[in-house]
Amino acid sequence: MLAYCSGMRNKRLGPVIGAAVVVALAAGGGIAWAVRSGSDKPAATPIVPAPPSASTVPTSPPPPPGADITGPLDLVLVGVDTRVSIPGWEPHADAIMLLHVEPGLDAAYLYSIPRDTRVPVPGHGTRKITEAMSLGSRVAGSKEPDVGKGYELLTRALSGYTGIKEFQAGAILNFGGLARLTDQLGGVDLVIDQTVKSRHRKPDGSLRPLRGGDYIGPQAVYQKGRRHLVGWQAIDYARQRYGLPDGDYDRQRHQRQLVTALLAKALEQGLPTDPDKVDQLIGALGDTLVYLGGREPVEYAYALRDLSPEKITRVSLPGNGVGRGSGYLGERLTAEGRGFLKAVAQDKAAAYLASHPKLVDK
Repeated sequence: MLAYCSGMRNKRLGPVIGAAVVVALAAGGGIAWAVRSGSDKPAATPIVPAPPSASTVPTSPPPPPGADITGPLDLVLVGVDTRVSIPGWEPHADAIMLLHVEPGLDAAYLYSIPRDTRVPVPGHGTRKITEAMSLGSRVAGSKEPDVGKGYELLTRALSGYTGIKEFQAGAILNFGGLARLTDQLGGVDLVIDQTVKSRHRKPDGSLRPLRGGDYIGPQAVYQKGRRHLVGWQAIDYARQRYGLPDGDYDRQRHQRQLVTALLAKALEQGLPTDPDKVDQLIGALGDTLVYLGGREPVEYAYALRDLSPEKITRVSLPGNGVGRGSGYLGERLTAEGRGFLKAVAQDKAAAYLASHPKLVDK
């Protein structure tokens, strides 16, 4: 489970923002529907019209919470392998996905920052960005990490690297929570774009034994084509990088596929009009999700109620490894990839992708 942030309460509506880049966006639509439906009842028409008075003049209902939110928005989703079996384990940002929503809140771009990207981390020099989370989570005099402080340092590093001045909200999920969420939706349908062999799981879902520094035994295999995956399969598929032609870059693409497939599945089940199903999803996540943001999640739910999967463009940012001598130091984005980050910061993502179409996931 994720440790709670010091001085911060776990918000039961947290999946709304996780949804902005996973599935709870659909859940957010359901909450927003519940808010709106309370003011949509037609007023009774009097049989005999009466002159209006101060007590009978109808008043306009107040706008729903979040109606004042405008774009652009930049939201963060962090996948964390908390290794709950190890007390005091510092959280690393194993997957970092950013969602940029355009000013009209009717289109968005989902992209990943490679976890090994070398960036300036405030107060810690140039490091892999995955380390910002753990470095920031350290609390003097305590063995327990503070996830909120880790997120704060991570987003400061992201701002410095991307040029995005502010991230309005974020969600931190661990892999167990995402697997349960997938099962709560009845599994997920993915178009697998390349054969992927699992390093961690057997075909029956049990863990492969680790011997001599490597996993042994039969492997789960995810074949190309349209496949239905249950929770453990979906997360296992999205975690793999070994044996893939482009390693972690392939893994990032698969994670973005899973995000949008989960959202599509939630919409297919009618979550935007079923608050009861929203409650079930919230229960499935429990405290495996931490939400951080300046506005209440339900407000973003209403603001992003019309953002469906087909309006989210998935983007791959190319990069390559850097090192010193024979030693590996991390990754760096190409000029084309960094150009996209600059375009996002200037709210020019659509124009940039029009001239760099190869960055769009197929």
